[in-house]
Amino acid sequence: MFSNIEKKRLQLSKCLDATKKSQLGQFFTPARIAEFMASLFPDASGTCRLLDAGAGMGALSAAFLERWASGGFHFDQVILDAFEIDKSLTPHLYDTLQRYINLKGFSLNVIERDFIEEATRHLSGDMFSGRELEYTHAILNPPYKKIRSNSVQRLALRRVGIETVNLYSAFVALAIALTIPGGHIIAIIPRSFCNGPYYRSFRRFILSHTSIHRIHLFDSRRKPFKDDNVLQETMIIHMQRSGVQGPVIISLSDDESFSDIEKTEYRFEDLVKPGDPENFIHIPMSSHGRIVELPSLARHSLDEIGLSVSTGPVVDFRLREYLHQLPEEGTVPLLYPAHFSNAGIMWPIKEMKKPNAIECNDITKKWLFPIGYYCTVRRFSSKEERRRIVANVVDPDIFQGASLLGFENHLNVFHEQRKGMSKKLAWGLATYLNAPIVDDYFRQFNGHTQVNATDLRCLRYPSREKLIRLGELAMERTFDPYEINLQLEALKND
Repeated sequence: MFSNIEKKRLQLSKCLDATKKSQLGQFFTPARIAEFMASLFPDASGTCRLLDAGAGMGALSAAFLERWASGGFHFDQVILDAFEIDKSLTPHLYDTLQRYINLKGFSLNVIERDFIEEATRHLSGDMFSGRELEYTHAILNPPYKKIRSNSVQRLALRRVGIETVNLYSAFVALAIALTIPGGHIIAIIPRSFCNGPYYRSFRRFILSHTSIHRIHLFDSRRKPFKDDNVLQETMIIHMQRSGVQGPVIISLSDDESFSDIEKTEYRFEDLVKPGDPENFIHIPMSSHGRIVELPSLARHSLDEIGLSVSTGPVVDFRLREYLHQLPEEGTVPLLYPAHFSNAGIMWPIKEMKKPNAIECNDITKKWLFPIGYYCTVRRFSSKEERRRIVANVVDPDIFQGASLLGFENHLNVFHEQRKGMSKKLAWGLATYLNAPIVDDYFRQFNGHTQVNATDLRCLRYPSREKLIRLGELAMERTFDPYEINLQLEALKND
């Protein structure tokens, strides 16, 4: 049966209109992933009210029903609400689920309406909503698409106390809200919600309404949804509504075959640090690895060491008319990630596609920094890169007497009250950030390719004095990356 569903999924993925898939945020669930997700539900009996929001072709519902039909569940009755707004998919959804229509106790409701609209109407107490939406189980692969801040969907979500920026987090939050106490929710979603400011409210919603039982990671970002060219890191999460939070099982497999799956149990307090105002979710780099902690001397906030970090303020397409390929009179240096490498800064780069300079005038001056020593961290990397955090020192001597500097938006900039810092401090900060132990720690809660300024603010740092000492050492010699870990350990007792 599943081979037929998988064959149809592959056919539809190729022939469906790419623009429409993008508009709806559609990514179809491979059969093996659907089977694995269904296997995570604990056995239960009685009546099951099952939600599949964004059901697509019905692979997730079919996996759940297949487990029930084979004796994996002991329900007397299963009532399925399968929401699917794309009318071109509902014939395939009916075709998939009609196979189970003769199962004793099975009732099917295919709802061809907007799940967010229906769910928020119900949750807001609309007496004309017309359908009872309460579930014991929810299984979903929600759509992935940003929600505009002024959209009808965003306003509807706010009315029921859900503040979020993407369809996937909206679907999961609504599924949680519609699940009865003790009910189970299993979803495959991007890891991007684990950190960053945009998903802060969503993290708090999850942690205040559910207990997390299981998280499954894929070592390869490309393989699980390779047929849909999905590059997001994905995870499968098992939550229980109003459950008692205990240890969390973290599992890992290379891909959707689950042939090399490994599991380890962790304390919840190791994943979500007590007292963390951001509620970042730290996930170990491997299922058999330990939770990585920062060096013990790294216990200070940026405020405490007198520094700040900001996203590079120059957004090039908004200031295009003031950009110059090469420096000339009336311009100042403009730095992009491409100007930085392991060897340091190379500026200007004549053959680079991006500009090297920006005019200094009354319009642009507010986006510029005074010349000085800075530390930069590029905002984007790929999962396959060895390091997520890549820090560099900006040396003002390179820029031949320029008075101001521009930092493009794909860089994060560490500064001291919007001015440069001492040379030793800049070198010490960059060296600390390039330590493998810092990068490993960061990857535990950073589940996507973006390094946000908020993430860097939430890190802890050595004292200003220790950073300056580390900078002195780094200026004397070039450290192998893993030597930095040893230097941090040695500085603890210095």
